Amino acid sequence: MRIAFFILVIVHGLIHLAGFVKAFGLSDVKQLTQTISKPFGVVWLLAFIFFAIAAIMFAFKTGHWWLFGLIAVVTSQVLIISFWHDAKFGTIVNVIILIAAIIGYVTFGYYSKYQNDVKIALQQPAYFQSSELTEADIQYLPGPVKNYLRFTGSIGKPKVNNFKIEFTGKIRKDEQSEWMQFTSEQYNFMGTPTRLFFMKAVMKNLPVAGYHCFRNGDAFMDIRLLSLFKVQYQDGVEMDLSETVTFFNDMCCLAPPTLIDKRIKWSDVQGNKVKGSFTNNNITVSAWLYFNDKGELINFISEDRYSADPGKQFPWSTPLKDYQEISGYKLMGNGDAIYSYPDRDLCYGTFKLTSIEYNCKNIDQIDHKGQLAKPPAKF
Repeated sequence: MRIAFFILVIVHGLIHLAGFVKAFGLSDVKQLTQTISKPFGVVWLLAFIFFAIAAIMFAFKTGHWWLFGLIAVVTSQVLIISFWHDAKFGTIVNVIILIAAIIGYVTFGYYSKYQNDVKIALQQPAYFQSSELTEADIQYLPGPVKNYLRFTGSIGKPKVNNFKIEFTGKIRKDEQSEWMQFTSEQYNFMGTPTRLFFMKAVMKNLPVAGYHCFRNGDAFMDIRLLSLFKVQYQDGVEMDLSETVTFFNDMCCLAPPTLIDKRIKWSDVQGNKVKGSFTNNNITVSAWLYFNDKGELINFISEDRYSADPGKQFPWSTPLKDYQEISGYKLMGNGDAIYSYPDRDLCYGTFKLTSIEYNCKNIDQIDHKGQLAKPPAKF
């Protein structure tokens, strides 16, 4: 769909060059029977330029592509009305591009809400003192957790106060649902525990955007078709507890240096299996962490997360594999999200880690480094 739309905009823009060519007598354009003055010829050229810019920005997923799309459509439609006899059928294409531009505007606005929340969260003061993680910092941790921190290369690196993650993968509701391909971007902050997760997916060839927001124990999930129509919204006590589990999971799987956090209590060690509990804002969640002999965290299992069935809790696990070197750490490359129902295991999500950045200062700095994902350009 994206490629087809890009081609449509480019071809529509190129057609506008015919008006410029005719106005300046560069070639005989028989399809245009009406006389075109040179000033109008310049406007035809401008319409082409606006469409070309919009198409290129759309191709590169630049969030403001819709602005040039709207300018191009308005310019084009003024020309079509002025030369209605020859150009009237161009109105059909302009309507298509107009609808896409409006959806692009709505999508950009929805993404901007997430981005503004990130900017606010980036103002949090550092939770951990500004220093490198040392053996002294981890001396009280269970043996398998110590080995994990050493294996991941966390020792000797700065303590982590926030981190930004990008994933690709696929998700579904249940076995009867089709898998939806997605990309996601999220920020986690340790001072006031915050997790801001923005997902872009495609469902039945239509774009879907989802925003999960977790701040200090309060959470909501807002899934929208075309970034406009709500298809799922959830908040409340169950969501607060579930997202606290997810926040703890992110700490364990993606930010090993944060496991020195005093809000985590380690209560049991059984070989390479360790139980940890995380408490924040009077909410406590627990999970078993499973490690292998190499020091890799290979699974995280909690019974505190609610499933898609309201009021029902089932074991939730995130088996991890394919450890890789990324941003100076050895971290999981791929993981699954699984609910263990009494009669079956449901894998409802697969995640591939594509980017991670620690101790982000501000969005502009990240953007200069090419790390910040562009606003979604789907329509």
